[in-house]
Amino acid sequence: MMQTPDWWGESVSRETLDKFQTYADLIRKWTPRINLVSKSTISDIEARHIWDGAQVFTPRSGVWVDLGSGGGLPGVTIAILAQSNGLDTSILLVESDQRKAAFLRTCARELDLSMKIVARRIEEVESLQAQTISARALAPLDTLLSLASPHLVPEGLCLFQKGVQWKEEVEAAKQNWRFSYEAMPSKTNAEAVVLKIKDITRV
Repeated sequence: MMQTPDWWGESVSRETLDKFQTYADLIRKWTPRINLVSKSTISDIEARHIWDGAQVFTPRSGVWVDLGSGGGLPGVTIAILAQSNGLDTSILLVESDQRKAAFLRTCARELDLSMKIVARRIEEVESLQAQTISARALAPLDTLLSLASPHLVPEGLCLFQKGVQWKEEVEAAKQNWRFSYEAMPSKTNAEAVVLKIKDITRV
């Protein structure tokens, strides 16, 4: 049974935990066929993936876009938490791999989530006018900003999960972009951060 980690800091409803558990079970079921997550992490999906994705969540209304959603991390966890918090948030998951998009549609149906799956390449999607954009393990920050900026409203916020090389990625991105950022230490990986980025303009 899914347990809330000590660092979460607030109560999580049984219904939400049940949805997280069902989502973890779906990942385990589908991964042997379409490689949603590394097989070495299958035994620890809850901590390594579900709660790792959940830490990105912040209560925000409007449009939330998860770029290169893959197996739905963090997009599906965001959708579950937005629903459990009663937020009026439109969740869009952009994933060009048709098999992974099929998995995400299965998640939406079986978890009863009102999220939309956009099964196209990010570069080909019309501007989504998002208040919030998330991405996990998708691309270097410089590339991520190129992908995200056309879809972000001027006052919008990006939430990008980054690993040990995050400082180097920030410095490289500054060659082409101006932005303000805050690096929030990851709750699940001592070497990782969640980058909160806004005020993005190309140099």
